[in-house]
Amino acid sequence: MTQAAKASSTRRPRTSRTPWPPRLLGAIAIFGLAACTQQPTIAHGQVHESEHHSYRVATVAEGLEHPWSVAFLPNGDLLVTERPGRLRVIRNGTLDPQPVSGVPEVVAQRQGGLLDVVLHPRFEQNRLVYLSYSKPGPNGATTAVVRGRFEGDRLSDVVEVFEANAWAETGAHFGSRLLFDREGYLYVTIGDRGTMDRAQERGDHAGTTLRLHDDGRVPRDNPFVGQTGVLPEIYTYGNRNAQGMALHPQTGEVWQTEHGPRGGDEVNLIRAGSNYGWPLVTHGIGYDRTRITELTEAPGIEPPLLHWTPSIAPSGTAFYTGDAFPAWRGNLFIGALAGQHLARVSFDGTRFVEQEQLLSNAGHRIRDVRDGPDGHIYVLVDSPNAPLLRLEPAR
Repeated sequence: MTQAAKASSTRRPRTSRTPWPPRLLGAIAIFGLAACTQQPTIAHGQVHESEHHSYRVATVAEGLEHPWSVAFLPNGDLLVTERPGRLRVIRNGTLDPQPVSGVPEVVAQRQGGLLDVVLHPRFEQNRLVYLSYSKPGPNGATTAVVRGRFEGDRLSDVVEVFEANAWAETGAHFGSRLLFDREGYLYVTIGDRGTMDRAQERGDHAGTTLRLHDDGRVPRDNPFVGQTGVLPEIYTYGNRNAQGMALHPQTGEVWQTEHGPRGGDEVNLIRAGSNYGWPLVTHGIGYDRTRITELTEAPGIEPPLLHWTPSIAPSGTAFYTGDAFPAWRGNLFIGALAGQHLARVSFDGTRFVEQEQLLSNAGHRIRDVRDGPDGHIYVLVDSPNAPLLRLEPAR
């Protein structure tokens, strides 16, 4: 794939705030459900070849229902969110049949549900776990974040850290990826909720990346603090629906993957106060194949480092930092839902170098990918009866 193509720099006039047609949303939901209900298999133990390494795929655990995210506990256990609203524990390759108690009520509809899970940077001292989810309310649903103390098999002292001003009746585009940076700030992605022009309205959290203290307070150096009509939590805007974030292992910068419409998926470097263009600028077109804009770049718009057309539907994202696959160290791994593969992408700084598709013959919708503490790569599959997989070197 090429990097962002050059185009006219004339800004497009504003479009009306029109949500996607219900018939179209329904068709998308049916298509997604059909894709999720497939039960592909993978030859475990078989050696798979890539451009730089041979690897095998092992099953860590099975029986997960539409898992969304995985987090590694210091004792070797794993926490996994299931979109219907359950937080699960995997111990020694066994999925505990009892979900973790204390999880908030979620709207488990379409793309909504229990979504990301991350540990506080000082988890070993404070035992705090953060969850993002679609929160129900009188105006439909929005993205919210809670934290609780994980002890035994339950969350206690659960409090809401943040509730986004991104309410909508639709079940689309919650975003919901969480990330702590090296300074302990919490980043939260909020999707445009299916109404594209909300991403340019900074009095609204829809279509943004937020930056918060670990308790939900607004950092005083956030880029829009004190600006009239702009919500101070906003760190970037013009983001359509970002569902992947990772810290660059050398620079500590936040990298993000974002769903485009039909095409125009992006890898972005997150810069304070930047506008990422949606829907004024995009490489994609509408689901009905109509053109959203003629522009693929414009003054004042942060260009993507890489984009995909046709869409791969990028989700969970991780930089690899382990020793098991030395030639992959520093590469970005991205789960592809529609593309049904694991993308490995390398950059020289911020310049795209190469990419390849792993697990492309498995038929898996890959929801999340994590750089494991053991040096292996962990992959969550999105399906009603899903496995957690581990890529290991073939020796």
